[in-house]
Amino acid sequence: MGGLFVSVQTAGTPPKASKKKPRPAGTLYRGHEGMWSWVFHRITGVAIFFFLLVHVLDTALVRVSPEAYDAVIGTYQTPIMGIGEVGLVAAIVFHAFNGLRIILVDFWSKGTRYQKLMFWIVIALWVLTMLAFVPRHLTNVFSH
Repeated sequence: MGGLFVSVQTAGTPPKASKKKPRPAGTLYRGHEGMWSWVFHRITGVAIFFFLLVHVLDTALVRVSPEAYDAVIGTYQTPIMGIGEVGLVAAIVFHAFNGLRIILVDFWSKGTRYQKLMFWIVIALWVLTMLAFVPRHLTNVFSH
C-alpha cells in the first residue's frame, strides 16, 4: 500500500477531546465590565481635567480684564454651553460613582468578586442621577 496511512476508528468510540481549556486573549477584563469601567473612568477624568483647566483660566480673566471676563461668561450662557454642562455633569457623576466602586474593589476583601455587579450599580445610579438632572437643567437652559 505504498505509504498510505489509514486511521481506523471503531464504531461507537468518540474521537479524543482536547483536555485544555481555552485561554482568554489578553487580560480577563478585555471587552468586559472591568475594561469598560477603566476606559470610561480615564475618559471622564481627562474631560474633567480639561474643564477645570479652562475654568481656572477663564476665572483668572477677572484680574486681567473684567470686561473680557464678562464676555466669556456671556458666551457660557448659551444653549450650546447648557448642553455641554449636561456632558460635564454626566462625566463628573460617572467618575464619582465609579471612583467609589474602585475604592471598594481595592479595599474591600470581596470587592473583586462583586466588581461586575458594582459596575452595573454604578451605571444604574448614573442613569437615575442623570434622569433627575437633565430635564430640570435643560428646562432652565431653554427657558431664558
